[in-house]
Amino acid sequence: MKNRAAVEAFEAIEASVAALAVIFREADADAESGVPGSSDADPLRQMADDCLDGLAAVARAEAQLAGLKVLLAKGLEQATQAMAPPPASSQEHTAQEMAVVAEVACVLTVSERAASALLARSQALTSSLPRTLAALQDGSISWQHAQVMVDETTGLDAAGAAALESHFLAPDLLDPETPGAARSCPAGELVPSRFRAKARTWRERHHAESIEIRHTRSILDRRVEYAPDRDGMAWLSAYLPADTASGIWDRTTTAVRAMQGPDEDRTLPQLRADTMATWLLEGVTTGTGSTTTFTGTGTRAGGTSTDTTTTGGVPSPKAQVLVTVPVFALMGLTDEPATLDGYGPIPASMARKLVADGADSFHRVLTDPRDGAPLEIGRTSYRIPTAMRQWLRLRDGKCPFPGCNNHSLDNEADHLLAWHKGGTTGITNLGQPCRKHHRLKHTTAWKPTQATKDKPPGWTSPTGRHYQSEQQNWEPPHWPKNIAHEIHNLDELNNDVGLLKDQELRSQAAQRSRSTERSGVT
Repeated sequence: MKNRAAVEAFEAIEASVAALAVIFREADADAESGVPGSSDADPLRQMADDCLDGLAAVARAEAQLAGLKVLLAKGLEQATQAMAPPPASSQEHTAQEMAVVAEVACVLTVSERAASALLARSQALTSSLPRTLAALQDGSISWQHAQVMVDETTGLDAAGAAALESHFLAPDLLDPETPGAARSCPAGELVPSRFRAKARTWRERHHAESIEIRHTRSILDRRVEYAPDRDGMAWLSAYLPADTASGIWDRTTTAVRAMQGPDEDRTLPQLRADTMATWLLEGVTTGTGSTTTFTGTGTRAGGTSTDTTTTGGVPSPKAQVLVTVPVFALMGLTDEPATLDGYGPIPASMARKLVADGADSFHRVLTDPRDGAPLEIGRTSYRIPTAMRQWLRLRDGKCPFPGCNNHSLDNEADHLLAWHKGGTTGITNLGQPCRKHHRLKHTTAWKPTQATKDKPPGWTSPTGRHYQSEQQNWEPPHWPKNIAHEIHNLDELNNDVGLLKDQELRSQAAQRSRSTERSGVT
């Protein structure tokens, strides 16, 4: 029965592919002959539209084929197990699994590692991720999306996996009042890398085991790895705590930005590699016990860097970072995750450490206890102030162009409607695209659409198609029981939030004043 269903599914996919080929050939012939076909539109524009529609249809067909491959792989595994005698030992069981893996690898002409991964993912999809498999079979998500779902539900219990599936694949079935419902970002509308980031963030927030416990366990696996590569090159990578890794990355970027100029012909990636190699090879490490001083040769805006810490000999990151932390987590009353800009959820203890140690350009952002959104920052003129740029980073999280993953600190704040055309310097008329997509806006017919206080701008393509930007999914923070019982009405809560906001703004003003005094500006 299953075999017949697989054959029927394949025949349907084959018919769809044949129909697509016919449509494309007809559109191609119309374009070459100048005949607009059934439409009065320009034939070349019509051909472009047909090609885009065809690409979308092919993507759906590829997803359906992937769904069929999952069923066939699972069917082969079941049939092989049924034919084989019961294994007498664990070694015999392993041998039977190896035989199936080898068979799949040979028939698909892939490595045994790839075949093993396919069988494992097929098992997960058919046994515990029914919504993901159904979405793959109807073409609403790709095979890459399905792999992300399998990866991010690994280690979750059945209820957790089902909740993650519902959140991203069936948001319309959730109660509209569900905290953090992913109404703005169903999986199929995100490129796989962005879906992975979203799914990982949700997983960290809702995992049954505290992120503090998992981080404590994972930090024992920190290491540096070396892998030779072609053409006399090699890879050097490090598995580190998120705050340390982000601090190294941001600090390196800050240093190499200062090196760029008309006389510097190296690209930004080349400068990063050269600078990091210089720091590692020429830096001097001294000290004993738990205190270490590191002196690097790279320079930043303030010159040579020297950092001292007493935390296991690892310097605290000294770079421009935003850490969004729920107020109760900052106070140590809850252990819900904070968010490190450009990375995602981090343990509350890590956020508290960053707040305590600080960085030269460190910015702490408290979230609203009512809905989890950051407190807004205002504006006064055409010139976009630093505070508003920081708010844009919080609202957008990255370059707002669909699928872009650029978290660069110097994304360019941009008026959606130009100032000279009546645009204002308000949060709803600002975006923060990366340099590539900023150029795209000004040199092509790609145009951003209106933004809101909480929603980044979407984009309209030269063909008139509209693409939504990815949105942040702020979630209400957890309330400690003793505090929740003390809050009796909304007015009292609003007063508390207003006080927090005033305190935060005063803190920012004091920090700017100290920075001004240090720089000698009056």
